[in-house]
Amino acid sequence: MIAKLTGLVDRKGEGWAIIDVSGVGYLVFCSSRTLSYMEIGGTMSLVVETHVREDHIHLYGFFEQTECDWFKLLTTVQGVGAKVALGILSAIANDELYQAIVAADKETITRAPGVGPKLAVRLLTELKDKIATLSRGSEKFLDSSNLSLMHKNRVASSTISEAVSALVNLGYSGSYSLAAVNSASEKLDDNIELEALIRAALVELAPAAKDYK
Repeated sequence: MIAKLTGLVDRKGEGWAIIDVSGVGYLVFCSSRTLSYMEIGGTMSLVVETHVREDHIHLYGFFEQTECDWFKLLTTVQGVGAKVALGILSAIANDELYQAIVAADKETITRAPGVGPKLAVRLLTELKDKIATLSRGSEKFLDSSNLSLMHKNRVASSTISEAVSALVNLGYSGSYSLAAVNSASEKLDDNIELEALIRAALVELAPAAKDYK
C-alpha cells in the first residue's frame, strides 16, 4: 500500500500528475489545489491514498494530510466517489468547506462540479457530526474570528451547528449566521445552552439585520 510519494513532477494535466520516483512514473490523481503547487521538473512530496479495486489500482495524491483527511471523509458519503471528492476539494478550500458544513450552507457546496442540491443536502447532513474529527487538523486554515473559538473549545461543534441552523431557518444567510454565533459565543460563559447562544446571536445580528438577511 502506497502512503507517500516523493519524486520529480514529470508531467501534469487536468486532475492528474505523473511523479517520477527513481525512474518509475506513478500516475496520481489530484485536486487542482494540489496541482497548483507542482512545477514540471520540480520535486514534490505527496500524501497518498491508495484505492484498490478488481479492475484497477488508483493513487490519489495530496499536498497535505488535512486535504487527504477531507478526501477520505467526503468519500464516506453515499454518492460521493473519488472524482466528486476531488472536485469538491478543487472548488472549495478546506476552511471554507468546514464553515459551509457548520453553517449548513448548501449554496457553497453546490459550487463543486457534480454536486447538485440533493447531494449537497446529504453531504451537509452526514458530515455535520463527523467534522469534529477534523477540527484540529483544520485549525490552521480557519480565519481569526473562528480560530479562537476552536482553540478554546468553548462551545461544542454540534451546538454551534444547531444555533446556525436555527438562524438560517429564520432567514439569515449561512455565513452571517456563523459569524454571529461565533461572536456571541466569545461573550458568553463556557458550557452555554443552545437557546442562550441563539438569543445572543440574534443580538449580534440586530444592529444590521437588513444587511444580514
